Amino acid sequence: MKYRKKTMDELERLAPEAFQSSDRIPLTLLLDDIRSANNVGSIFRTADCFALQHLYLCGITATPPHRDILKTALGSTETVSWSYHPDAEALVQELRGAGAQVQGLEQTEQSTALSAFIPPANQMLVLVVGNEVNGVSQSVLEHCAGTLEIEQFGTKHSLNVAVATGMAVYQLSARLRGKAGWQAG
Repeated sequence: MKYRKKTMDELERLAPEAFQSSDRIPLTLLLDDIRSANNVGSIFRTADCFALQHLYLCGITATPPHRDILKTALGSTETVSWSYHPDAEALVQELRGAGAQVQGLEQTEQSTALSAFIPPANQMLVLVVGNEVNGVSQSVLEHCAGTLEIEQFGTKHSLNVAVATGMAVYQLSARLRGKAGWQAG
């Protein structure tokens, strides 16, 4: 058998209790008015997979124990630290005031290509992801330190928010963990 799948034991997954006390990378996500609970659940799984610090659920973003979140999160709502905040703009101001660098994941005139972004050293990075139709709200973008853009080459120039979040977190995680082979564009 050339490509035998690994067993659960071979994957060496942490038990939820061990995961709670494990090291986390200095990256959090702020979800700005995500309307689909399925996307929220998917983002919870991504946050668990990459051992992120926290998820901030803002505005109309659904919160656990919503059944569609639970369906796609597959238990990660129990392992990922999260909190709800009604006002994303006020939260961004608060986080920046506490010393975090806040970047929006959005296509703007001044955006930095995700592949070229170097995460800050010794500083919490907060990545804001936005609504499926309107993206990150303009009022929130006004308070971000900058914006990151996933380079796209097709006709749509749009990705599902959970997919875009996964792509961004993968690259930021690799960079923050100092993984060999990851190169800035």
